[in-house]
Amino acid sequence: MALDLLPLASSGTSCCTPLTATAISDDDAQALARTLKALADPTRLRLLSLIAAHEGGEACVCDLTEPVGLSQPTVSHHLKQLVEAGLVTREKRGVWAYFTVVPGAVDSVTAHLGRHLGGGGAA
Repeated sequence: MALDLLPLASSGTSCCTPLTATAISDDDAQALARTLKALADPTRLRLLSLIAAHEGGEACVCDLTEPVGLSQPTVSHHLKQLVEAGLVTREKRGVWAYFTVVPGAVDSVTAHLGRHLGGGGAA
């Protein structure tokens, strides 16, 4: 049985197209992935939205447990993830912790995505 082989491409041409914009660095990709991982949870998205919707953009953990239907320790765990991702800040007042959305944090994430995944604009 004879084999029909495809011809080899000429050695003078490249199969790859050149970069037209700066790609995201490994460090930036790692940091952005951590932030997106924090945002990828529906409970965390709700908590972020609830905090932002409170007067002054600040909410006590005691105000967040009932709307998400979870226990205070579980809500605190989710809030810790949001703090570590740089999306909210935590301030302890007496026995309660108050959380505030970091100004510009979400805008920074969307800008980073747009800059590196938005379809070829120069960085």
